[in-house]
Amino acid sequence: MSDQIEKNNQEYDASQIQVLEGLEAVRKRPGMYIGSTSSSGLHHLVYEIVDNSIDEALAGFCDRIEVVIEEGDIIRVTDNGRGIPVDTQEQTGKSALEVVFTVLHAGGKFGGGGYKVSGGLHGVGASVVNALSEWLEVEVHKEGKIYQMRFSRGDIIQPITVIGDTARTGTTVRFKPDPEMFDDTVYDYEILHTRMQEQAFLNGGLTISIEDKRPGKEQSETMCYKGGIREYVSYLNRHKSPIHNEVIYLSGTKGDAVAEIALQYNDGYSETLVSFANDIHTPEGGMHETGFKTALTRVINAYGAKNNIIKGDDKVSGDDVREGITAVISVKLPEAQFEGQTKQKLGNAYIRTLVDGIVSDQLTTYFEEHPAAAKAILDKAMMANRAREAARKARESVRRKTGLESGQMPDKLQDCNERDPSLCEIYIVEGDSAAGSAIQGRDSRFQAILAMWGKMLNVEKARADKIYGNDKLYPLIVALGAGIGDEFNIEKLRYHKIIIMADADVDGSHIRTLLLTFFFRYMRPLIEHGYVYSAVPPLYKLVRGKTQRVAYSDEQRDQISAEMRADNPNAKVDISRFKGLGEMDPHELWETTMDPEKRSLRRITLNDAIRADQVFTVLMGEDVEPRREWIEQNAKYVVNLDI
Repeated sequence: MSDQIEKNNQEYDASQIQVLEGLEAVRKRPGMYIGSTSSSGLHHLVYEIVDNSIDEALAGFCDRIEVVIEEGDIIRVTDNGRGIPVDTQEQTGKSALEVVFTVLHAGGKFGGGGYKVSGGLHGVGASVVNALSEWLEVEVHKEGKIYQMRFSRGDIIQPITVIGDTARTGTTVRFKPDPEMFDDTVYDYEILHTRMQEQAFLNGGLTISIEDKRPGKEQSETMCYKGGIREYVSYLNRHKSPIHNEVIYLSGTKGDAVAEIALQYNDGYSETLVSFANDIHTPEGGMHETGFKTALTRVINAYGAKNNIIKGDDKVSGDDVREGITAVISVKLPEAQFEGQTKQKLGNAYIRTLVDGIVSDQLTTYFEEHPAAAKAILDKAMMANRAREAARKARESVRRKTGLESGQMPDKLQDCNERDPSLCEIYIVEGDSAAGSAIQGRDSRFQAILAMWGKMLNVEKARADKIYGNDKLYPLIVALGAGIGDEFNIEKLRYHKIIIMADADVDGSHIRTLLLTFFFRYMRPLIEHGYVYSAVPPLYKLVRGKTQRVAYSDEQRDQISAEMRADNPNAKVDISRFKGLGEMDPHELWETTMDPEKRSLRRITLNDAIRADQVFTVLMGEDVEPRREWIEQNAKYVVNLDI
């Protein structure tokens, strides 16, 4: 045995250390460069190319970008910028065009004077797209000539070639994502449209068009917003009721850094704060958000004290002043420091000072010049403060009544035996009959069941103080154990799989939507961490003699029915529709919906928090007209609807 160990140790030498040459590293570990090889990574390829064009716009040399999805899910991105340089790059002795598409960490964004401000700081964008494409071709219109290069999976298949004359300047990149690299290579127009619209808002005056040319999917839109982020705030608030008419706009500079903020309050209770650095969304915030939040709280409290509306030591908190706010913060700066390649958070400390100063000075002036708007905003913050205090009292009252501090769990919860949250799952089941089957059918070692009954509170129309006293929601809050809102602590969560199990009908969909609205508004980290799921119960039972099978869709029903008749096309297959979970006996429920080996679960993700916010507002908010429009537009997508 010792000889074997010694032999293995001797074999581990320099010959076993791999050095990945060129773009081979990208193909070996694509997730390191684009996050994943799922749909998000596929769409990220387009963003990388478009970001290069936007850098040209930021530098003042491009005012039009076109994105086209061609037949076969080929992407074409065209801009009217200066065109990627084609002359020889001194370090490599190769053309700059070749270097940009074949060398990692190469580009005009590292302080060489190409760009003062850029999102593509790492210089990996174009080369990574090239490495992960089945083929890519680039055309550069520059100095009266059209230059072309072609690649396949990162390798040059056509060196730089002059293919014609031109009177314009700019760059066109066409590429086909490599099916060897991605789970799926079909592009979603809506995902790309949302991103392009965002970029058009952030760069006022820049025209961005997107067109889908795939047969049967044809659609297009051209976007240009002269008002920039002011129009972005109006767009985000379009289904909400503003409490002051004008979008407040603040901006300022410090050296080469620019910051602009637009905000408007609505009569809702949720906060929509969207921040960007060099046109890159920073969902985890950073210094620009910190500067904004600090100054906003200070300015509103100072205005209240100065006008004798806030008395003595009374103050409104940051959460109070941001209730009902819709704000967009956009900063553009040289040498932006992002945390990680995914660029989720901005780290430049001086941006906090810049944003804080802008908000402190300009918002104070705005309030003095617009006292009606200032009073409406301050009144809302003070109302939020009172509601927060009412919520605290309601929480304490419920704790005393239920003995929560002693660890007492709600009557409707049948808990599991396991105590490690990462191994535990809780099924939220509507109706006592379905809950009864689930309790009998479950594996009690790790599966907990919480019975819900009747329609729960629509939290889109309620504040936190109403939630704590709600007999439907409070048992759920206690069972999960992590609190809600600004008290939420994911470390205290008792289950890492929270599974909504509702019938596959209209009522079940309504219950799911109500629960998801609650999680989105008051426990959003649950969705962000991927802990929320929807069970997928079967729709049909198929029986032939002693053989029974279930189907989860009409297509699967037809396929299984054909399989069951394979040896005898005339055989009788009885097909029945499950009316609800309560109809299933415990064994059926376990076999079809709860057994980890056989069940289907749909994970609820939060790829686009802004869009999710809009949808919840439309579906669950006070305004009926947008909801009617949404239903009319989306009714065609509904299948298996039980009336």
